[in-house]
Amino acid sequence: MMARGKKYLEAKKNIDAEKTYSIEEAVDLVKKVSYTKFDGTVEIHVQLGIDSKKSDQNVRNTVSLPHGTGKDVKVLVFAEGDLAEKAKEAGADFAGDDELIEKINNQNWSDFDIAIATPNMMKKVGKLGRVLGPKGLMPSPKAGTVTEDIEKAVKEFKAGKVEVRNDKSGNVHFPAGKVSFDNSKLVENIKSGMEQLSKLKPQTTKGKFFKKVVVAPTMGPGVRLDINEFPVV
Repeated sequence: MMARGKKYLEAKKNIDAEKTYSIEEAVDLVKKVSYTKFDGTVEIHVQLGIDSKKSDQNVRNTVSLPHGTGKDVKVLVFAEGDLAEKAKEAGADFAGDDELIEKINNQNWSDFDIAIATPNMMKKVGKLGRVLGPKGLMPSPKAGTVTEDIEKAVKEFKAGKVEVRNDKSGNVHFPAGKVSFDNSKLVENIKSGMEQLSKLKPQTTKGKFFKKVVVAPTMGPGVRLDINEFPVV
């Protein structure tokens, strides 16, 4: 087990490891135990009741946070001609076709958070799988990042839409905002994000979808939430 520093151990004294907290209590605690000098992110970690080895039980979709993430999300769009121009007008940081694809392929470049593509570009973009795949940046219809409605997608991801995708252990992670957010905004983001996540339960899974939910700052101990706070599915 990784050794913890003095700041972490000191912060952890504020949390009862045997207790589960309400969202309001957890948000208040997370702010107290965060010890970054910068404005850290409040993160949600959810252990799902899925078998990640079965493809029909994997979760990959998006949730939209009403108050955004507090992060300036860099959006890249693979599109041609007028669509590329419309993407830029909608707020995309990068938009284009062959030139962007070559840059990513030749330079292993990935200075962006979200990649969106029009369906007709996917034949070319598919060649970037070895670069973008391991970084979780490959456009996908399930994640809402392969679409004809480029302008809408760009605006939504800029405004606080985030991808949720389980890892090999069946866990999902997503940001709920910044430590500097008002408590009420963090609470609303968590409730909204979890409600949307609850609707993504695969039909083939049995039992409870949420096994464990933890809210944590970028640096600092996590606070376990009472899963009864969320829709029981």
